[in-house]
Amino acid sequence: MYLIVTRSFPPEIGGMQNLMWGLSRELSKNFMIKVFADYVEDHKNHDEKASFSIERVGGIKLLRKYRKAQLINEFIKENKIEGIIADHWKSLELIKTNKKKYCLIHSKEINHPTGSSQNKRVINVLNNIEKVIANSEFTKNLAINCGVNENKIFVINPGVDPAEELDKKSLEKVESLLKVKTPRLITVSRFDKRKNHEKVVMALRNLKQIYPDIVYVCVGYGDEEENIKKLVKELNLEAQVMFFKDISNKLKNALVAKSDIFVMPSIIHKKSVEGFGIAYVEAAQYGIPSIGGKDGGAADAIDHEKTGLICDGNELNDVYSSIERLLKDKKHIEYGKNAKINSLNFTWDKVIENYKRIL
Repeated sequence: MYLIVTRSFPPEIGGMQNLMWGLSRELSKNFMIKVFADYVEDHKNHDEKASFSIERVGGIKLLRKYRKAQLINEFIKENKIEGIIADHWKSLELIKTNKKKYCLIHSKEINHPTGSSQNKRVINVLNNIEKVIANSEFTKNLAINCGVNENKIFVINPGVDPAEELDKKSLEKVESLLKVKTPRLITVSRFDKRKNHEKVVMALRNLKQIYPDIVYVCVGYGDEEENIKKLVKELNLEAQVMFFKDISNKLKNALVAKSDIFVMPSIIHKKSVEGFGIAYVEAAQYGIPSIGGKDGGAADAIDHEKTGLICDGNELNDVYSSIERLLKDKKHIEYGKNAKINSLNFTWDKVIENYKRIL
């Protein structure tokens, strides 16, 4: 039996939640699995559908990790355990056992100044376990620079489920919303500094001169939303930028599928960085190429000059010229076809084989 210890798990929504759910589900096809996850409202309906055991741990957040560790330590004593797989180094910090431990790393949770107390805690956990699983080459290099033993680190990109079938009604709705607007750019993500919506909006001001009917679709919510809307107004781009949030998955997928380029030229903001960028792969499943930033793990998801482009998200001119380059001579169509083929490398049936080899 393998234990999966996670702080992020459905029915909560998010990339980490999807990753830990997919990993648990796929591993349960080959091993006995038990998941220890944080308590979430309305988890019962979700958990009943799982083919493996899920134990939820509630209580005050500050004390929850101690309670969870205690439950896990007791469970290990009473059951035959092959190993423990965790979503975060903190999930392993209080687990006392000589059983094999594996930890997934993503980027910003290990990105602490070398020699700081947080950095020492990270190193103490990660250098004393069996294997560290990085979500990208970028995250692997970040871990090495932070002091993690290179020989312990393996790169396994996150898996994706097959793309949901497009809904005819939603596709028609997108066409009625966007009408004649073309070309179409899209970003599906939280509004935060790291995602760099700001540079795309600024590039749009010049792109509008060449493509008067261009549209930039922003799907999501977050702290930077009002700042981005303010910038759109200042640059007189209200006719070129559309905002969507709290929409159905079907409509979101239709918006992506009806776009020309997925644009998310991420940057490093403070210690926050894009470790991989599953959204690029999800767009690729619908035949949409991406533009990602050089700072972070986008290069693992985007094959530069084949399935999209990697640019310097800090340089407005680079963001602008990358968009223009894909739109010129409709280069995005060729890249989109390549992206769809490449997305097959990230399906869970392929990704899980890498985990099985390590375990």
